[in-house]
Amino acid sequence: MPELPEVEVTRRGIAPHVEGRRLEGARVREPRLRWPVPEDLDAILRGRRVAAVERRAKYLLLRLESSGTLLLHLGMSGSLRVVPAETPPTAHDHVDLLLEGGMVLRLRDPRRFGAVLWTPEPPERHPRLAGLGPEPLSPELTGDYLYRRSRGRRLAVKNFLMDAQVVVGVGNIYASEALYRAGIHPGREAGRVGRDRYVLLAAAVAAVLEEAIAAGGTTLRDFTSGEGAPGYFRQELAVYGREGEACPVCGRGIRKVVIGQRSSFFCPGCQR
Repeated sequence: MPELPEVEVTRRGIAPHVEGRRLEGARVREPRLRWPVPEDLDAILRGRRVAAVERRAKYLLLRLESSGTLLLHLGMSGSLRVVPAETPPTAHDHVDLLLEGGMVLRLRDPRRFGAVLWTPEPPERHPRLAGLGPEPLSPELTGDYLYRRSRGRRLAVKNFLMDAQVVVGVGNIYASEALYRAGIHPGREAGRVGRDRYVLLAAAVAAVLEEAIAAGGTTLRDFTSGEGAPGYFRQELAVYGREGEACPVCGRGIRKVVIGQRSSFFCPGCQR
């Protein structure tokens, strides 16, 4: 699944081609995504100009001039690309946003777990965004914040870190990598991690995500950026997907354990 770095890479890739452009409508080939595409999407968008392309958690926000926001989600394996309007669609190209100048922003979503949603209200009030925690790259994510939120929590610290009500956008890959850098075992109870170690974890989360964004994301299966390029952060992963390989620091074998029905990778020597 595209995680926060992949969504941010996509945002940066499409923004120069979309911001400031007027929309000439929408072409919906398959409205049955995770939630139904609005039936009147073409009429809603026609003639409206895109003021900004933003991101909140794993949602891309196309803010339109005057009012209203289009929320886009890539689901499990979706992608957004800007292509010439005459480019023939493939079987999984479900929605085109028609841009002035003969280009389209095309959503490809083989599994149809993505979303195209419209809200005339401020997007932070939308049910998919309301109640979310702070952005992991914002000043709000600090060790003190994580420490306060974790008190009394008995769930594994990895699951705590992946809780969108605590902090958004830290998915399975990056949670494993951040916990490794902070030296924290992913299965340790969140409430038993001390303040100093949460300070290390907050810094590790930001560092891992920033490095992943700079590398274009992580291509594990079929992620590509908005310009069709794969992500190269996979080459920098220290523990994720490396079961049995040597830890880059201590040389002990990386182990895998299932936590919350997700594969978690850690070093038994460096993480406790």
